[in-house]
Amino acid sequence: MPGPVIWNGHIVFGLISVPVGLVKATECSTTPLHLVHTAGGCLGRIRYRKVCELDGQALAEHQIGRGYETPTGIVPLTDADLDNLPIATARAIQLVAAIPAARIDPREIGAGGYYLAADSSPATARPYTLLVRALKRRSQVAIVKYATRGDRERLGMLRPLGDVLVLNGLLWPEEVRDVESGIAPAPADINEAELAAALELVDTLSADELSDIDDLTDHYAQALAELVEAKVHVRELTQPSAPPQREQLVDLMAALQQSVHAARARRGEHLDPNGVGPGTSPCPPGGPRAPSCLA
Repeated sequence: MPGPVIWNGHIVFGLISVPVGLVKATECSTTPLHLVHTAGGCLGRIRYRKVCELDGQALAEHQIGRGYETPTGIVPLTDADLDNLPIATARAIQLVAAIPAARIDPREIGAGGYYLAADSSPATARPYTLLVRALKRRSQVAIVKYATRGDRERLGMLRPLGDVLVLNGLLWPEEVRDVESGIAPAPADINEAELAAALELVDTLSADELSDIDDLTDHYAQALAELVEAKVHVRELTQPSAPPQREQLVDLMAALQQSVHAARARRGEHLDPNGVGPGTSPCPPGGPRAPSCLA
């Protein structure tokens, strides 16, 4: 089984139980900024130490465990204790429903993703594959409940990715805030020509897969390195052009038209002198007009 496996248990659906291991599907990529002591130009690193509040002793990781506070004091709990919680989801991912993937509210999807690695035994392959194919056939995801060590019982979503099941945590309904007044803008009148222009821009920016998008690079680390170099050599940074301010956006249609042309140029699409690119119909007689017909 691939590793590192951070949890072992079973997927349970109906009377079928499939042994699986939980393997992280994502990696954390961060820029190496440190907290430092700036007073007086000291610049020493700030370190966090775990200190016991009773005896003041700084502790190593292996000296730290978990405890549950009760009115009479702290009750220590070991990993073995937590692995044997009297709850079914402590050792099993229980399938409770299957719903269309489109019904999942994006706000409900929690952080992180995990692969469910199948056990190496031949008996595991058939039920694991069966669940993958059943979800694919119905274009559904499985809603599950599970509990990991030292955490709470959680809601999750199982979805097939190729021949593999992927688990994403979901928030409980009470953890999702309702949309409050003042978040949406004031009502605005949008005419059909403007909507047609916006649709053409969306079509121009459309891609079939995430991997088809040209620039999916995190430029923050590169920009930070340029900033550090500029400070070391005491020189000015070259700043990118600022986005247009709201008051400059006078002609919405013209802005949409320019955006379509710029997006097509980035994709290397040919534009004729009238601004009509491949796949764009000539100006239709009557009805909504595309941005290329609005010059």
